[in-house]
Formats: sequence, structure tokens, C-alpha cells
Amino acid sequence: MTSEPAAAATNPSSRKEKAHAKKQAGFTTRVLHLRVKDKHGAFLLNQAREVNFVWNFCQDHALQVLRREHVFCSAYDLHPYIKGAGAGEEGLSLHSQTLQAVTEEYVTRRKQFKKAKLNWRVSNPKSPKYSLGWIPFKASAISRNKRNGGQVRYCGKDISLWDSYGLSRCELGSGNFSQDSRGRWYLNVTVTTMEWPKSLDPEKVSAEAIGIDLGLKDLLCTSEGIKVEAQQFYRDMEPKLAVAQRAKNKQRVKSIHAKIANRRKDALHKLSTALVSKHQAIFVGDVNASSLAKTNMAKSVLDAGWSTFRTMLQYKCDSAGVWFREVNESFTTQDCSCCGARCGPKGQAELNVRHWTCKVCDTRHDRDTNAATNIKVRGQAWLEAEFEKGYSTAAEVNPVETAVNKDSQHKISKKSVAAGVGHGPLDVGIPLLPAQAAAVG
Repeated sequence: MTSEPAAAATNPSSRKEKAHAKKQAGFTTRVLHLRVKDKHGAFLLNQAREVNFVWNFCQDHALQVLRREHVFCSAYDLHPYIKGAGAGEEGLSLHSQTLQAVTEEYVTRRKQFKKAKLNWRVSNPKSPKYSLGWIPFKASAISRNKRNGGQVRYCGKDISLWDSYGLSRCELGSGNFSQDSRGRWYLNVTVTTMEWPKSLDPEKVSAEAIGIDLGLKDLLCTSEGIKVEAQQFYRDMEPKLAVAQRAKNKQRVKSIHAKIANRRKDALHKLSTALVSKHQAIFVGDVNASSLAKTNMAKSVLDAGWSTFRTMLQYKCDSAGVWFREVNESFTTQDCSCCGARCGPKGQAELNVRHWTCKVCDTRHDRDTNAATNIKVRGQAWLEAEFEKGYSTAAEVNPVETAVNKDSQHKISKKSVAAGVGHGPLDVGIPLLPAQAAAVG
């Protein structure tokens, strides 16, 4: 047995070296999220029950060892006790790599939450503590179906997918099958893709740079003076949600919540894609959404989806070769974007002041446009410093945190580069909503 801080079977430093080598070669790892066809629901549900059984067995064994020997079990310690369980002797149909993935995930989460005991996984769907289905796997447990591009082979079965990425051209890594609250199954899998090189022409990047100030009434305001009105996805569906909740119709409640989330995600995807396709550099204010979500503005803040929007911008910029940076937005509202004097509206008392005049240079400002312009100026200052250091240094200063598949032994092929994910500069592709199309231009 090993103590809790002991190193895992795999070396973290080697994983970081592999990730750094891939990034230096122009590759990155992305996670694809694909819907599994409903006909496989029964098979995956049975697999999820067995995963719950293995998880609970690992926790029970680890707790007994902890009480008896006062040490924590590592994933390496747990592996011998589940060896052979996937071969049918114990009635489990799980892949051997899934068994190992469950033990490693259990140990990882125990360390992450600093708890000796985690929640038990419940397989009874009528229980209020029911655990949604989850089936992890390593890279060697899943493969592409070469005859049918819309299928993957897992545990001896062909799993059909709604494939919108061209998965047959990707080299698959580790991942999992997951279930949502409505019983639908999804495949989450890592793939290696190529990053489009960023432009190193300072004049071109500066000319096509944009600053973005996020807000509640207007979802965003750009340094060009363009404003995109925030859509109230939750508030629009709130009356229907209240009716379903009073009727205690749980399925209807789940369906409405899913529709709200899907509408929000769809709008943010279209807006972020349009912005990335039109600019060479995007700078966004680092407004703290989690803190504002604890105030009386929580409903509006969560409905806006600021964090989701910034995440979309970041990975789309990385794939399309566009510079991206979250900029410190302190005092961007108060500072004059023309002369730099700090004489703008301050605090909550002057929150209703949407236009103001600089006392030094007499310039009339729109509050949000001025903040977006200051964000752009700060972003360009950071970008100029990175150009002076060189692009290679810039990649090391602000790396993009990506998942690394430690189990995949395959070489990066031309197929994975040509896959339908992470391909070149983004096209708008999907039509924008009317209000957003008019705003973005």
C-alpha cells in the first residue's frame, strides 16, 4: 500500500512533456461530444450499472484498508483486486481498460476533493440519489469502424453516433460515455488536431483586433461600438417551467431545462464563430462571473453564459489561428480611452450613467464602448510584448490547457490532421440569429 501523496502509475511530468511536444509541433488535443443513438441505451445502461458496482467495490475496499492500516490505496494497489473481473468470471461484461479507468478516476477524485470517502454510485433510477450513467474507457478500448464512419467499436459492439465531426478521420483517445438527465447517451472522446498558425504580422493583427466588454443588458459591446443584446433564455421559458413544476411533471421540467441550455449554447456558438471568423485578435474582459452569481443579479449572470462564451472563443481562436487573451478590466469604465484620465463613473451609485464626458479632453463616451476600447488597448499592449519576445515564447507564457491522452500510443497521422475538427480559419457556416447578424455585421 502507498500513502495518499504517492505518485500514480503514470508520470505527470512525462505527460506534460508529451503535451508540450505536441503543442510545439502545432498539435493540440480536443474533446468531442457526440450523441449516441437511442437503440444502444439498454447496452450502455447495463454497462453503467457494472461501472457503479466496480466504483463501490473500490471504495469499500479502500475504506477497509484505511481503517485497518491507516494508509490510502492508490490505483496501482486496487488493480490486482479487479483483475479478471471483465473476463466474465464475475459476471461483468466491462472492458479491462474500463475497469482500470474506474479505479484511476476514483483515486483521482478522492485526491481532488481531499476526502477519504466519496459518494456511493446508485444504480436505482427511482432513488433520489440516482447516479447518471458514466462509462470511462482508455484509448485501446475504443476504435473507429472503418466500414461505417458513423460508428465506433467498443466492447465488441458497434455503437452508432450522430457524427457531425467526421470521426472516421480522427485518431481516438481516452474518454467516456455519459448519460444526461433525460436518459440520452453521449460519447466524449479526445482527438488530436492541428492548430492553425497565428499571424505574426503586427500591423495586420492590430488592424483586425477587437476588444469585448461583457454585460447583462447587452451581452457584449465591442471596441467598434457594436452591441449585441442579451437574450433571456431562462426568463422566456420561466412561465412554462413554473407550470410543469407545479404539475410535478419531472420529464417536462427536464425537457424545458434542456431546451433552455440548448438555445443558449446555440446562440453563443453562432456569435463566437462569427467573431472569430472576422478578426485576427480578440481581447475579452475578465469579469468574475462566479462572484456576481452570488449576488441578486445571479439569474441574469447565469443566463448570459459569460464563462461558456469565453471558453468557446478561446478554443475556436486556438483552432483558427486567432490571438486570444482575457484582459484585466479593472478601471476600464473609469479610464478615458482617448487621454487616459480616470474621471469616469464609479461604483454602484453611478451604475446608471451610460454616457459621460471626460473632464480633461472633453470627449463624449459611451460607457460600454469606452470599456471595450480600453480592453483592446491593454490587449494590444500585451500582444506587442509577446511579438517582441517571439511567438515561441508567447506560446509558453500563456499556454492553452488541454487534456492529454496518456494511454494513446498511436502516432499522429495525416488523417487526424485532416479531420473535421480544428480545421483552419473558421467559416461562419451556421446562420446567425437575426439580431446578432445585424449587430456583428
